[in-house]
Amino acid sequence: MSRHTPANCPDPLEGLDHATLARLVPDLLLIGQLIDRAGMPALLGEFGVDGMGEVAIEEWQAASPHYARRMKEALSITGDGVAEIFKGFQLDVGAPPEFMDFRYGVTDHDNGEFWLDHCGALMDVEPMGDRLVTTMCHDIEDPTFPATALATNPRAVVEPIHRPPRSPEGRTPHCHWTVRIDPDVEPAPLPEPAVESASSRIIDFEFTPPEPRDTTGEGSRDDYSGPLLADLVFSEFTSAALIRITREIYLQMHLLAVGFYQSVRRRSDTATADRLLAYQATGIAGVAAGRIRDVLGVDADARGLAAVLDVHPLAGPVAYTGYSSRVSDDGTELTVSWDTSADAFADDTWAPLLAAGDLRSLEAAAQAVDPHWTVEAVPGDGTRIEAVLRLGETAAKESDEVAVTRISTGAAFEFGPARKALPITPV
Repeated sequence: MSRHTPANCPDPLEGLDHATLARLVPDLLLIGQLIDRAGMPALLGEFGVDGMGEVAIEEWQAASPHYARRMKEALSITGDGVAEIFKGFQLDVGAPPEFMDFRYGVTDHDNGEFWLDHCGALMDVEPMGDRLVTTMCHDIEDPTFPATALATNPRAVVEPIHRPPRSPEGRTPHCHWTVRIDPDVEPAPLPEPAVESASSRIIDFEFTPPEPRDTTGEGSRDDYSGPLLADLVFSEFTSAALIRITREIYLQMHLLAVGFYQSVRRRSDTATADRLLAYQATGIAGVAAGRIRDVLGVDADARGLAAVLDVHPLAGPVAYTGYSSRVSDDGTELTVSWDTSADAFADDTWAPLLAAGDLRSLEAAAQAVDPHWTVEAVPGDGTRIEAVLRLGETAAKESDEVAVTRISTGAAFEFGPARKALPITPV
């Protein structure tokens, strides 16, 4: 469990209404997928295509076995069959709905298949040529799909039917895979990157359950027991379930940062790992803030900025990061702070960058809401990281890190109309 939970960190998620929570969840899943896109350009420049692929593999292997287990526990997903593996996929930042349009078929407990009717990641990479497509769809996916599946059943075997490069050109579905539980194979061990990341405090971090609230007009699903659904309709979940899901999505993001950092450090040094993690954090911070602003529909004043930052990945989950915010009485300034005794500051995630005085990610997030926001660090004794944000007269230029992350089609992706949560039954 958590070694320390900072006091006076009320969870901003508790203040969001049900409809907002339901809109926020898919956006955060998409933001989590874009973390990978934010870091890849830095890896490519540092290590080349092969090194980039190796870090990407280790990043996901370090994160997904742990966060898949956590999400299953948070939503009472029991069982060890193919359907339960697919439930984990549906709540994974590696598979945000619609952008990564996973479809599922289940034959029985031990056999099933999935395919992608649309793969946003492929759309990003395909114009860059077959080598990068093969790196992503073969080299990276072959070891990372099983790493996610083993959290449900270590005897799961994930094998491709076909995957890109697409032949013939434009082939659909974009890829197609089988999953089976094979009692005759040796249980898959935890990948080495996941063994290293297992020492992080995030792994067994425990949350206080959400406060009870009036559920009139909310969805009735408080967990994901029952049948596998073709699509998750988040408005059908209760607010309490949505808060649990959202907290876990934040931790998935932090675990990806941990895996990224540790992989880079293994093949270079601490200074290089710090520099590349800062690049990743800055790139995703700007894109995330812009998307969250649109979800919340807030203005760009101090109160609007506070609303965005309160549910931003740099802040969430506040029990883990120690984040809090305060708008000045006259509504012109926003003060944000992090309690450095929080667990995030003991892990290899973004928080130690803030502690080291690197506030570029915070600056990118604020300036995505309005480019006139400025960030000024408040000197302290190291027990808190504090900064004051004010509107300046000059609009800042978007950082290179954010601009490069925006190249992904996911940065401007728009979700379509709500789908139906149809149960998938064995054929």
